[in-house]
Amino acid sequence: MNTAPEDAKRPARDTDRLRVGYGEDAHRLKAGRELIIGGVAVPESLVGAEAVSDGDVLLHALADALLSAFAQGDIGVLFPPDDPASRGLTSSVIVATALERIRQQAGAVEVINVSAVVTLDRPKLGPLRNQIVAQVGRLLGVGPDRVGLTFKTSEGLAQDYVQARVVVLVM
Repeated sequence: MNTAPEDAKRPARDTDRLRVGYGEDAHRLKAGRELIIGGVAVPESLVGAEAVSDGDVLLHALADALLSAFAQGDIGVLFPPDDPASRGLTSSVIVATALERIRQQAGAVEVINVSAVVTLDRPKLGPLRNQIVAQVGRLLGVGPDRVGLTFKTSEGLAQDYVQARVVVLVM
């Protein structure tokens, strides 16, 4: 009896090099913290994400999506919340570390595109869209035309939090 998985029996295809990852993150908002989304400070915000690191939900979800694409867990594996070294960490370091980890496993990895949704009731993030898209693109080494970014509100259901969901396609 052959116990090999069905995938092992079929010939390789170009699409076998593609990986999809999904990440999600949310933080409660708190006075006295700076709000950072996608590596960009939100100057109009009177609150920021309550977190061990800088609380950038978009970059946290992005790092989780990258790790997910290669079955590498989540950012809590790389940066445990109870580790003092994680305190105050800049989220761009988290993304860079996730990329480094998957490149150690898979070799050269190219990000094809990113699709992200950030949910925040206020302030409105639309004026910062181009800046956030450019920063995420720089972190991943892709052009802004490969970073889809949508802003939503909770319609008043959850005014004291910020959330991000990210899907990434990599090769």
